Amino acid sequence: MWAGRARVGTLCSSWASGAAAGFGGAAARAGKTEGGPGFRCIIPRWSTMHRRHLQEIPDLGSNISTSFTWAWDPSKTSELLSGMGVSVLKDKLGSENTPQELLVCVGPPPKRQKVKDKEFVIARRPRLLREAVTGVSWDTLPDELLLGIFSYLSLTELLKVSQVCQRWHRLSIDESLWQTLDLAGRTLQPGVIGHLLPLGVTAFRCPRACIGSPLFKTSRPLRVEHLDLSNCTIQAADLHSILSHCRSLQNLSLEGLQLSDDIIRNIAQNPGLLRLNLSGCSGFSAEALEVMLTSCPRLEELNLAWCGFTIDHVRAAVNHIPPKLMQLNLSGYRQNLLMSDVKTLLERCSSLIHLDLSDSVMLKPECFQYFHQLSCLQHLGLSRCYQIPPASLLELGEIATLKTVQAFGIVTASSLQLLKATLPHIKINGSHFTPIARPTIGCRKNPEIWGIQCRLSLSNPAGFYHGLQDLACQQL
Repeated sequence: MWAGRARVGTLCSSWASGAAAGFGGAAARAGKTEGGPGFRCIIPRWSTMHRRHLQEIPDLGSNISTSFTWAWDPSKTSELLSGMGVSVLKDKLGSENTPQELLVCVGPPPKRQKVKDKEFVIARRPRLLREAVTGVSWDTLPDELLLGIFSYLSLTELLKVSQVCQRWHRLSIDESLWQTLDLAGRTLQPGVIGHLLPLGVTAFRCPRACIGSPLFKTSRPLRVEHLDLSNCTIQAADLHSILSHCRSLQNLSLEGLQLSDDIIRNIAQNPGLLRLNLSGCSGFSAEALEVMLTSCPRLEELNLAWCGFTIDHVRAAVNHIPPKLMQLNLSGYRQNLLMSDVKTLLERCSSLIHLDLSDSVMLKPECFQYFHQLSCLQHLGLSRCYQIPPASLLELGEIATLKTVQAFGIVTASSLQLLKATLPHIKINGSHFTPIARPTIGCRKNPEIWGIQCRLSLSNPAGFYHGLQDLACQQL
């Protein structure tokens, strides 16, 4: 019952509102009948007058602006329907028990009013003020502290941080960060050496590397003091370019390289040189060798083994080696190192501690008398000196300071056992190689050169070259 009565009010309101708004014309012309329980609504065909009134209602698509306010008085519903020829039939029960709120005809909800353009404003939520963050900003850190942090970075990481900002770029190329550099076994493209060494490198380890042209952009002397280019693949002209910028070398190793007189003269421009390894080098004259030995009076360790010296080279060496020299490797000269050369050498250099004359077949036991003149001699190498018989080695036991003797090739297994029993205080044939002036002793992977640990090393070649290119561009 309540549902039927509620539907009566709803249908009346709907039909009345539709008629007022000009909708439902098609249904009215069709003469359809609508109704529900207790209600019947008969809609006849409209007359010409009603059509005329409807025609006066503007079309929705027309340009005529209309203003219509939805408001309706429920008491006028019957009057409007009577004027339209619509009769309303009520049920017998009446509407005394019908809730009043259901009988009230309520029109469609009012349309939302458009906001005028001048009143339309994009509201932006105000930014929240930054809360005070505990800690210290990178920008407030002093240069000294940032340099301390950068000192823990690898070579590739250091090149990356140089791209962050101008301040970090300036700090990343500080000399304190580039003191030791290890690029062993790498292929260095042209210009790499010219960019890195001027950054303040003092120890540069680069053995077994393939080095392109340095392409220095400055004529200032480098600060390099320890340089290892042993067994590198490098042109003599490029090596000359590198050494021409060096004036402060203390340790230098060019083992196995092809040199020239100009390169030897470049070495002579380093009067503070202490250790020089030219083992296996060739391509320079005896005159250039004499100039170099004269210009480096502070030499303590010198390795001139297997350099292909002629008799003139050997004579220039023994006559101009600095008297304060303590370690000397002059092995590999077979017929070119004579007994007279040994006498001249040992009379000149009486402070020798380590002496290696291996592979000198002209030496005889008569040279032992000169060994007795060396008051500090501890290590002696006579391997493959075939004119020295094993029995004569017992005479070396009279040298109180002697600790090791290398006699490979002239001592048989049985003779070796006898010598060890007779000379228990001397270690015989303990090592095949001599460490004189060599930068690395022992394991080939040892990253040290002359006892100096190189901090910066290359682990990511791709990132290294990318960062190096950016560094070069920023320096320009």
